[in-house]
Formats: sequence, structure tokens, C-alpha cells
Amino acid sequence: MGVLCVASQTPLIQFVNPNVVRSEVVIDLSTLTEGVDFRFSPGGVSRMLYPLLTRMVQRGLVDGVEWISLNPDAPPRVSFKGINLNHVTLPQAKLKGYGAVKEGIWRLFHGLWDPEPPEFYCDEYIDYMLLNLKFSELAYALHRQLDFDAFYIHDFQLLPMGSMLPTAEPKIFRWHIPLKTHDLPKSWQLALLEYLSYYDAVIVSCRSYLDELRRLGYEGDVFHVYPYIDPSQYTQPNYQQIRELRDRLGINEEDKVLLTVARLDPVKAQDKVIRALKSVVSKFPNTKLVLVGDGSFSSSKLGLSKGERWLRYLRECVENMGLKGKVIFAGHLSETDLRVAYAMCDVFILPSVREGFGLVVVEAWLYKKPVIVSSYAGVAELIEDGVNGLLFDPKDTNQLASKIIRVLSDEDLAEKLGEEGFKTSSLCHIDEGIKKEAEVLSKYLGGVRYAII
Repeated sequence: MGVLCVASQTPLIQFVNPNVVRSEVVIDLSTLTEGVDFRFSPGGVSRMLYPLLTRMVQRGLVDGVEWISLNPDAPPRVSFKGINLNHVTLPQAKLKGYGAVKEGIWRLFHGLWDPEPPEFYCDEYIDYMLLNLKFSELAYALHRQLDFDAFYIHDFQLLPMGSMLPTAEPKIFRWHIPLKTHDLPKSWQLALLEYLSYYDAVIVSCRSYLDELRRLGYEGDVFHVYPYIDPSQYTQPNYQQIRELRDRLGINEEDKVLLTVARLDPVKAQDKVIRALKSVVSKFPNTKLVLVGDGSFSSSKLGLSKGERWLRYLRECVENMGLKGKVIFAGHLSETDLRVAYAMCDVFILPSVREGFGLVVVEAWLYKKPVIVSSYAGVAELIEDGVNGLLFDPKDTNQLASKIIRVLSDEDLAEKLGEEGFKTSSLCHIDEGIKKEAEVLSKYLGGVRYAII
């Protein structure tokens, strides 16, 4: 067995207690209180990595994990269930420059450039590379102490790390956001190929993304592994918990509840659901739409205000469409309350105009809820329309409205979609994910020691 180094932009934990933030000692997270001292970061990457890494430690697949992430308001090092969390920061001006580049890359891969795609190299590019250098320096310093068996680097924010680590140990890169390479500018295609060439393997979330890389001309090893979650963490809430959340959000027992879970960002397209709601309430007046989510990690820590701007826009949409009282902005919910929200909803909707995968759909399936999903989301390749979910074109709000009405009007259909979706969710269970991740690791680490036990 060995030690694994993991890197991701978004940290597992965000700290809210200033006394903890200022601590210079290694903190054991088990001594702190969730909701008072810290909260778990929202977002698919950290939600996937956490159960994977804890399971690997518990099963003895690795001796330990060093997880490096960007976390400006955090102590340098935190221990948690066999995982050491190492936090990187930059001066605020550099963080702002990094954030601008990161945002440009993110918008490009989500098809949001307007009117022209940004150049790959820009004035702030040095700040983007500086952050990657800081990550690489810390990873290499830890490697000299602990002798890592492999480096597992996550998502586009840290793509250059592979070129900065002067080690012979395997480097594996996981791509999480949408990967539509055919519509990238040529300079971006060449840069993407160059950076990926420094990795021993690339893991993508959808089969279609694997095909995209091959069409791009990438000749290295590519593996497809669906993102995954631990179903044992999604327990059924009791009646009292559901009633308390209903009371807090102002939802009556007889109300139909539509649920969307996503950070506040235009690409998540919450406005599409709001516009569709106008037609839905004409058929079902007692329908409420619950929007769960706040700004992203970038919005809160890197000085990007798109979350706040998008929230203002969504509130204006609600006001202009006469839907006051029909749309509930729930903001960030605790893990417990989020499970309650899934359990109490009648329909779950993922409206994103482009989505790398969409684990929230799998979470809704665990509660046997019917899902209505944008055909532009990665998870759409798991959906057979009318069997385990409904698909819609996110540019067509009338189509979305008709599909919501269809589900609310047909209890048998809703039950069937939920039951079949629950079966499909097994493709994204952590046991399946660990099995496939272990197969990738064993290929590069030679390790029967990494076989599932």
C-alpha cells in the first residue's frame, strides 16, 4: 500500500469560525462542530472525492491521503478520517487574476463565450499558472516526505500541474466539466492536448467525452468512469424532519414541490424552470419551486460576484412573471436538510444549458423521484426518455413546462420513472466507482494491492 496525493481547486471543508481559521496547529476535524466551525463545500467534485477517499482508507487500499486544495480562509492543515487536508492560498490580487482566467476557461467549455472566445493566454494567465505552481510545490514537498505512489489531479483549474511535477510517479487527471472539443478554438485544442500529454491517464465522466478526446487527437490512455456517491449516506428522513423543513420554507402539505439543486450561475439555468413554472401553476396552482444552492466556491472566496448577480436576476424573473410566493430561494442547505428536500419533492429538475455530469440527478434517484433533465447534461446519456426520466431541450421552456405537467398529472408515470431511476442509480454507486478507479490505479501502480478486497 502507499500514499495518494489528491489535488482539487474546491476544498472539502469551508471554515466559518475565525478562531479555527487563525490556528497554526494541525486540526483534527472531529473536534469541531459542523455548522458552527465548518461546513462541507457544495459541488460534485468534493462530494464524490470524500466518500471515495474515506472508503479507500477504510478498506486499506491506501495507507493515507494528502488532499491539496485552494482555501484562503482555512488553517494550513487539517486531519479527518485518515485524510490530511492541505490548504493553499494566494494574495488577494493574485486570486482575482486566477479567478478571471479560471472563469474564462469555464465559460469556454460551457459554450458561453460572447461574442468571441477568449485567447488561451491573457494578461492574468501568470496568476493562473502561479496557483498551479503553488499546488505543485506543496505536492512535491509532501512527496519528499511521504513518497507518494501517485498523483490524482482534478479538473481544469489544475490542468497545468502535470507539467510542473518533476516526479516519475504516475499522474492521473480527472476531467469534470463538459468536454465538447470540436467547437474549441484551435489554440485551445492544441493547449489542451499539450497539457494532457503530461499525464499517464485521463479519466472522463461520460462515454461521449472519451470519444471527444479521441476526435481531438489525444493518443494517451483514457478511461470512462461515471461520477459516484455513497448511497448509504442518503438516509430517509422522518416525518418530523420533513414537516420542519416544510414549515421553514413555507410549503404546505398539499403543495406540489419542484426541486432544483445547483449553485447560482447562469449555466445552471434556474431561470428556465421559473419561466416554465408560469404554465405549470395555471394547471396546478398549488405548485412551489424550491431552488437550493448559493454562490460557488469561486464566488465566495475569489471575489467573483456572478452568484449574487444571478440571484438578483432570478428574483426579478419571479417578480416580473407574477410568481411571488411560488418560488423559494432556499440557499445553502445542510446535508440533512438536503436529504429532506429530495424526499419531500414531487419532481426533480436539472435545467443546465451545459453540465459536466449532474450527480444531483443520481441523488434524486436514490429517493425514487422522477427527474426531468436537460439533454445537454452529461447524465442525460444514462436516461432513456420516458423510462427512467424525461429529457428536454433547455432552450425550450414550453417543452419543460409540458413535461412537468405530464409528471404531475400522472402518478403512475411518476412512480415508474422514480423506480427505474433508482435502478439506474446503481451505475453511480461508490462501490462501482471504487472498482473502476482501482482498475485504473492498478494499471499504473502494478498493484494487486489496489484490487478490491
